[in-house]
Amino acid sequence: MHIAVLVTNTDESAFAQAWPKDGEKFPAMMRKVRPNWRFTSYQVKDGVFPKSLDGIDGVMITGSPASVNSDAPWVAQLFELIREIYAAEVPLVGACFGHQAVAKALGGLVSRNPGGWVHGLVDVEMGADVLPLYASHIEQVSRLPKGAEVIARGPGCPVGGFQIGRIMTTQYHPEMEPEFMAALVEELAADLPQEVTQAARASLVKPADMVGMAERFALFLEGKSA
Repeated sequence: MHIAVLVTNTDESAFAQAWPKDGEKFPAMMRKVRPNWRFTSYQVKDGVFPKSLDGIDGVMITGSPASVNSDAPWVAQLFELIREIYAAEVPLVGACFGHQAVAKALGGLVSRNPGGWVHGLVDVEMGADVLPLYASHIEQVSRLPKGAEVIARGPGCPVGGFQIGRIMTTQYHPEMEPEFMAALVEELAADLPQEVTQAARASLVKPADMVGMAERFALFLEGKSA
């Protein structure tokens, strides 16, 4: 399969430069379960979008510190592309910002979490399963698009993921490695409430289930049951 990775991460800090970019992280995650897939990254946050959907078997939208409630031109253009992908029934997976962008593009709402930051490792309910996944967000989906179904829930996050047509989303960050998440917690410590950082540090007692989530994504992109 040929997967387009739409990179939305706007972080160009020295911290970000020291780690693999999302255009590498998402393919690396998926190659753990589908080593023969082909990936093309598009820096949509810089206005670089696929010229068409021809030859694209599936799409992934990354996370970002940017807000989907921004009036940035590239965000509006991304919404248009999401609507095109939805109408064309091209399978799409969105994570964090990608999850929120799908919701807003298709008529939902994204709001500030009344409970504050969700940060660190959390246990996410997905049907009968519970997957440990990394989180780092203060905005989240507050109203689903019409016809969407919640498929995941986590602490302080009643819409931890949803499905609508050939689109599957997660509010979480399965692409993050344990070393990166630990470093991110320290990087953000000066900007977040002390209790949020302390709770995040305490949560990092086991790795997230990257492979488990990657397999779910792969099955969905293949048109099989996730």
